[in-house]
Amino acid sequence: MSRFDMSELEWQFPKCVLPNKSRGVKRVDDRRVINGIFYALRTGCPWRDLPDRYGPYTTVYNRFNRWAYAGIWDQIMDAVVDAHDGDVVMIDGSSVRVHHAAATLKKTIHYDVWAAHAAD
Repeated sequence: MSRFDMSELEWQFPKCVLPNKSRGVKRVDDRRVINGIFYALRTGCPWRDLPDRYGPYTTVYNRFNRWAYAGIWDQIMDAVVDAHDGDVVMIDGSSVRVHHAAATLKKTIHYDVWAAHAAD
C-alpha cells in the first residue's frame, strides 16, 4: 500500500455511498480509482502521469468528473461527517501561511533604478 492509499478504516466511509450499478461492463475497483484520484489531487500531477497501479488515467479522470457532477463527493463528505458526529475540521489551502523562509525574503531597492524611473 502506498502512502497515498486509503487504509481499511478510511475505505469504510465512502464504500457505503458509492454508486454500484454497472452498465454491462464489469466495474473497475472503486477503491483503486479513489486512491488514484487522491494521488493526483495530493501530488498535483497531471492525470496522464498517474502511476499504473491506479489503472488507466482516463478511468480515474472520468470517474472523478462524473462523481463531481452527480454529487457523490458531497455524499462521501456527509458520510465522513456523520461517522464523526459532525466533529470534522477542514483546512482551506488559501489560508495556510507560507514557510517562514519564503515569508522573510529581503526586498532590495536599487536607488539608481528607482531614480531613473522617478526622473521619467
